[in-house]
Amino acid sequence: SYNMDLYGQKSKSIPQKIVMHLIEIMLLWLSYWILFQSGGAWVEKHLHINNAAGSADRRLMIFVFNCIIFIRLAYMMIFLLKRKIPWEESLSVPLAFAMYFIGFPLFVLPVSQPIDGLDYFAIVLFIVGCILNSGGEILRNQWKTNPENTGKIYTQGFFKYSRHINYFGDLLWVIGYSLMTKNLWSVTIPVFLFCFFAFYNAPKLDSYLKNKYGDEYDEYAKRTKMLIPFLY
Repeated sequence: SYNMDLYGQKSKSIPQKIVMHLIEIMLLWLSYWILFQSGGAWVEKHLHINNAAGSADRRLMIFVFNCIIFIRLAYMMIFLLKRKIPWEESLSVPLAFAMYFIGFPLFVLPVSQPIDGLDYFAIVLFIVGCILNSGGEILRNQWKTNPENTGKIYTQGFFKYSRHINYFGDLLWVIGYSLMTKNLWSVTIPVFLFCFFAFYNAPKLDSYLKNKYGDEYDEYAKRTKMLIPFLY
């Protein structure tokens, strides 16, 4: 999503996808090592982050979140992404995911509080965010495969509520992760992500889509918020 010229280039990009998945699997293993194996002690010794014992459920939830994100990304890459993936993206995307796969385990290490009501809210946010993001992409993909819709802009399904509802979904599941860590510092990740979407990625994609669809996109933009449904 960084180089808008790539949207028009179709390619399977198999070597790039393999590299991406290998890096992601390595990051998943690292997160497991930090959360459940000797990685926690290593982090405490070398990075001076307290490795509190006692909240195995919370650590397990963070790891489950990691696995769900990995599966979703793999599904999207294999079945939904039709455009070309340049080599630099096959490295930069997994590094962005390292922020979640490694960042959130590091934030949760010093925390020993048991699961409570706020954590159930975090799980709901996470699930809703995943549905908005992946569900939106799957519905759009189904619509685009219909030859009647060639050259038209998709404004249905979840995209009725926001032009970049998939980014809003990303924000929700990242906020869910952040709440689950019970660590105030973890708020930096959703805040960074919001700024990236709101001030860089969404406006850039908007101008690309405006060039591609013209008046049709202007009409859509007039009646639909950019990022947060009904608000922004």
